[in-house]
Amino acid sequence: MPGVYRKTLDLPLVIPVFPLDGALLLPGGQLPLNIFEPRYLNMLDDAMSGERMIGMVQTRPGGDASRPALAPIGCAGRVTSFAETSDGRYLITLTGVARFKLGEELPARTPYRQVRADFTPFDLDLREDQQETAGDAAPLLNALRRYLDHRGLAIDWSEAQAAPSDALINSLAMALPFDPLEKQALLEARTLADRRSTLVALLEIDAAQDDDEPPSVQ
Repeated sequence: MPGVYRKTLDLPLVIPVFPLDGALLLPGGQLPLNIFEPRYLNMLDDAMSGERMIGMVQTRPGGDASRPALAPIGCAGRVTSFAETSDGRYLITLTGVARFKLGEELPARTPYRQVRADFTPFDLDLREDQQETAGDAAPLLNALRRYLDHRGLAIDWSEAQAAPSDALINSLAMALPFDPLEKQALLEARTLADRRSTLVALLEIDAAQDDDEPPSVQ
């Protein structure tokens, strides 16, 4: 969101994190969330009274069920839509701002977890005019067609072909049902071109699998 944050120094040094496997947020993307756990309701209350910033992060092996180990890279998003339901849930939309490297986790003074966030490796996420282009869209569209045919799905191809490369790559990466490790690989791809290559590989692996074998990338 370059209109709000123009450089990494504008971003908060400490952010709350929401560990949620399989939920991928990318810079510029929009992620709807249904918040109902008390600790995350508390997190939203605090976020809405401050920077409205939340770090989405996946887990990795280690820790325990209530406090799992966290992946080393996450993506911070700003709450851009907020509604409360009659039964006390929060329906929000996070708009991706920038990826961050997880630093020290702060001692628990809140029911949710907070970390020091290092945005400096990902300053390009804030600079739309200097982001690298994804390159030729044909390999991605061809791989997507094979993936959809394999799964018996269909999309509006005219919209897919007309979509800007970055929007198409990021929307597919966020929406398609890849496993958490694959989602993390898409998040950590250094450039948009790298993310496209990773996405194409994942689509081709899935299309080559038998129906009873889940796709996987090592």
